[in-house]
Amino acid sequence: MWFFEEIAIGHRREIGAYTFTAESIKTFAAKFDPQRFHLDEEEGKNSLFGGLAASGWHVGSACMSLLVADGQRLAKEAAARGEEVAVWGPSPGFRDLRWIKPVLAGDTITYASVIVDKRASGSRPGWGILTARTTGTNQRGEEVYSITATAFVPMRGKVD
Repeated sequence: MWFFEEIAIGHRREIGAYTFTAESIKTFAAKFDPQRFHLDEEEGKNSLFGGLAASGWHVGSACMSLLVADGQRLAKEAAARGEEVAVWGPSPGFRDLRWIKPVLAGDTITYASVIVDKRASGSRPGWGILTARTTGTNQRGEEVYSITATAFVPMRGKVD
């Protein structure tokens, strides 16, 4: 992963894609969001969604899983090149979470993130705060999900 100084506003990161199967939708919903249109095809078809719909929390969780996996991949690649790896801190929060269109069984959502703001942390010397807008787009090119989130990112030479 990159250090704060190496990341520019406008930097785009392709995160990956996830296909929402009927089985994965039902499994997630049974455990975390047991609403009828997430659990049963017929109920989903008769709902406003028009089909078995993934929980919005499932859509967001898939995004988070891909973000973490991509970050781990980038860190491993940097380490293999002998580069110092920036270990990012936690997120102080998010805003503007939107589930724009339903995600139905069979949809593949591709996620990407764009840096929209950056600033030095006023309370944590050696750290910067990045703000990124992350979106999910289905196989038809329709944006279905977006969130604006922040993360603490170390500055090069930060002292712990």
